[in-house]
Amino acid sequence: MRGEVLHYNQAEGFGFITGADGNRYAFAREDMRQAATMGKGTQVEFTPSGGQARDVFAIHAPIERPAAPIPQAGRSVPRFGRSGATDSMSPLTGYAPAPTPSYASDSGASTGLWSYFRQAITTHYVNFRGRARRKEYWGYVLFWLIAVTALAIAGFAVDAATGNLDAGMGEPVIGFALPGLFVVATLLPGLAVTIRRIHDLGLSGWFYLLILLPYVGGLIIFVFTLIPSQKHENRWGPVPAGVRIPTPYAPTA
Repeated sequence: MRGEVLHYNQAEGFGFITGADGNRYAFAREDMRQAATMGKGTQVEFTPSGGQARDVFAIHAPIERPAAPIPQAGRSVPRFGRSGATDSMSPLTGYAPAPTPSYASDSGASTGLWSYFRQAITTHYVNFRGRARRKEYWGYVLFWLIAVTALAIAGFAVDAATGNLDAGMGEPVIGFALPGLFVVATLLPGLAVTIRRIHDLGLSGWFYLLILLPYVGGLIIFVFTLIPSQKHENRWGPVPAGVRIPTPYAPTA
């Protein structure tokens, strides 16, 4: 599969790749087929294995843009803003007016609610690594509840058609069996997306064990799921795709 390097820590030998399928994969130095500098934006070929990228091979490195020229003191240097109009740099301070804040966002991966649910029960079925933004977690919960409700309705409809709901005719077996089987089948992806949500806050996934505390454990985990993403990279990966981050503004000397 072809992908693009999101981040690679040369010192520690690990990083992340966005694949052509829109999913994020982790990789380490030992997964690389060649010794190369994996800068952000490097085009690579790799073999996906769950949430891990294997046999990573660089095929194209990003082109470095030349640095902007440094203006001389006392001269007004025109610069083009977002609207296409030119701004002038002050000859006294040497700084240009602050631009309108822009936002960085990774648009390479799908960030729809249904896409998050589909990925959770397929490619991220047992993925306990990485981060899950607030929208990803609640997208999973939304469609999980819809699926359980639809299966229960379908099961009770079958029970009604076969006479299982008539008085003295037994129990609504199918009405309980269909949603019950779905709940069991989604235990692991539900646990995985919750742990990735905790990672997104900069906390260890072991904090999920707080749910074992009587009365307050579930409430603590619920509060965790409502907290916004950290707006910077943490030890569990880069900022999730779709999270809006103000682009830092550095004045030009």
